[in-house]
Amino acid sequence: MPEPVPNFSNSVKLKYVKLGYQYLVNNFLTFLIVPIMAALIIQVLKLGPEEIVSIWNSLHFDLLQILCSSFLIIFIATVYFMSKPRSIYLVDYSCYKAPVTCRVPFSTFMEHSRLILKDNPKSVEFQMRILERSGLGEETCLPPAIHYIPPTPTMETARNEAEVVIFSAIDDLMKKTGLKPKDIDILVVNCSLFSPTPSLSAMVVNKYKLRSNIKSYNLSGMGCSAGLISIDLARDLLQVLPNSCALVVSTEIITPNYYQGSERAMLLPNCLFRMGGAAILLSNKRKDSARAKYRLMHVVRTHKGADDKAFKCVFQQEDPQGKVGINLSKDLMVIAGEALKSNITTIGPLVLPASEQLLFLFTLIGRKIFNPKWKAYIPDFKQAFEHFCIHAGGRAVIDELQKNLQLSAEHVEASRMTLHKFGNTSSSSLWYEMSYIEAKGRMKKGDRIWQIAFGSGFKCNSAVWKCNRTIKTPTDGPWDDCIDRYPVFIPEIVKL
Repeated sequence: MPEPVPNFSNSVKLKYVKLGYQYLVNNFLTFLIVPIMAALIIQVLKLGPEEIVSIWNSLHFDLLQILCSSFLIIFIATVYFMSKPRSIYLVDYSCYKAPVTCRVPFSTFMEHSRLILKDNPKSVEFQMRILERSGLGEETCLPPAIHYIPPTPTMETARNEAEVVIFSAIDDLMKKTGLKPKDIDILVVNCSLFSPTPSLSAMVVNKYKLRSNIKSYNLSGMGCSAGLISIDLARDLLQVLPNSCALVVSTEIITPNYYQGSERAMLLPNCLFRMGGAAILLSNKRKDSARAKYRLMHVVRTHKGADDKAFKCVFQQEDPQGKVGINLSKDLMVIAGEALKSNITTIGPLVLPASEQLLFLFTLIGRKIFNPKWKAYIPDFKQAFEHFCIHAGGRAVIDELQKNLQLSAEHVEASRMTLHKFGNTSSSSLWYEMSYIEAKGRMKKGDRIWQIAFGSGFKCNSAVWKCNRTIKTPTDGPWDDCIDRYPVFIPEIVKL
């Protein structure tokens, strides 16, 4: 059994707490200088014209002092405004919705497995048990090439899947926002397991005839948390490129990565991963602040790749028969828990109210210095966020985070329902979850959203968004024809 995350004070290192407070101190000017300046301006405005002239006449400044003082004020103001981070807005986003012809109900999936693995009935039984416990529903989708018996994962069919998923999401985003290809200054595409030449980002540039001076990036091999890495990269670029828009595309192409062997650890992804993708429009333009849905507050990334176990816990390799697949280690949940400990300890000082921070910090220091048997204090993240988008990697992942972060059923509802309806769509699952909350009419102005994702390497990444305006229930999107049927009842699995 994995080590429970509620006891993360037992093993978390103080350097992560320190890192979180360093992030907080970086905003010192914003929190201290601005209120002081505002107070001074208010006091001056309270004075009458005669009092202001009297005070000025009482000050005996010569011309050189006035010029030096003016220069110093202008210099400080310039440094402050140049160093102040630009506001990054999420204008809108779109999620791919596969056609009904791509659906794989349990009966279809298992019938195909029996035919493909006819010489290994134990592997078929294993997949059935995994499906029953997975949290997936009957409407998840696989690409057309996987529906053949045997599957035909060619380069051509993989490209076809990529084009359908990516172009459909981008087309829908352009329709929603009125975005034109010439408006895109930055393009970031992430897909972990399919990395053709030319790249997927080049494919997008070619399809939409984007500008020749576009800043284009293609991220591969970074796992299910690559979507937030793409957001982080786009944010950094938008900080140095004024008046710009960034298009971020997150997906995973299933066609070339369907494992056809019999190794149990490598059969797991077949049962969990499904088609999906999302296109996100970010902007640092002031004119977009009014229409944008969200504002990006923080991105915190934690990488555990220096540890050998963490590095190899999600590993692409060949089985003894030479068939390529993704090997999921039995230590995956333990390693994910360790990465989560580091990540939430770093993000805590940025988002938690002062009372929660002090209780956690005093408890942590007390356990380190005085008595290791003191009961660990778990910060109440429900005081920092109204909504949680936990990567829909599997039922076990959601269960563990709900228990260990002490979340209610409603807090993890979006994650469970996304897993049920769409399966594990890798890096794009967070956006299906965000869309679910919107479709339920729960997203209000000022609400704070915490996106948490895990990925190979091993990584745990977080993004914090603040709702810019109350979002009306959308009439389109991936949930438009089924939101009234959700949440569905998912029976508990009895462990014998």
